Amino acid sequence: MKSTLLFLFLFTLSLSGFSQEDQPKADPNQSTDEYQEQEPVGGMQGIKFGVRGGMTISNLDFDGVPNVTNKHRNSMYIGFLAHLGLSRTVALIPELQFSAEGANKEELHLDYIQLPVMLQFRISEKIKFGLGPQVGLNIPKVDDNLQDLAFSGVAGLEYKINYVMFADLRYNYGLTNIFDTDYGVSAKNRTLQIGIGYKF
Repeated sequence: MKSTLLFLFLFTLSLSGFSQEDQPKADPNQSTDEYQEQEPVGGMQGIKFGVRGGMTISNLDFDGVPNVTNKHRNSMYIGFLAHLGLSRTVALIPELQFSAEGANKEELHLDYIQLPVMLQFRISEKIKFGLGPQVGLNIPKVDDNLQDLAFSGVAGLEYKINYVMFADLRYNYGLTNIFDTDYGVSAKNRTLQIGIGYKF
């Protein structure tokens, strides 16, 4: 529990520094819609916060273990994000999210609090592509043989629905063994996330 609280505190502290950036002021002669669509020119493009959530489809990739019943798990994720515009086409997106992953058997459920950090590139007006590292903190229900921390590589596509809403598709590729090293079994987590988000 202490590790979880420290995880949350460090993430909040990191975002509070960015939130001090000066924001562009509205022209009183501009309409609200015109002001919302206006983007700063040059340098930092400002910061937005948002939420995203949806469905997870996950499975475990076992190494050298034949005849393992390993059905995929369907569950959900929800998280909070900060969108830090580095330029008109590149953004840095740190997130904090809960994601239910692993395999279908209850003893292979992996419920993570995750911190992905995505570098996102705008491909077109509607489509963006991102990738980056992710660290996850496992929330075990009982004492088990699962590792507390998991590291992944993440890649995803985002589709802009309107000024504040978007749909996204993301794939998490586990890089580390989910089991303790002395357990004698090796498996890595694979997760697909499909959802929508809102930036404000």
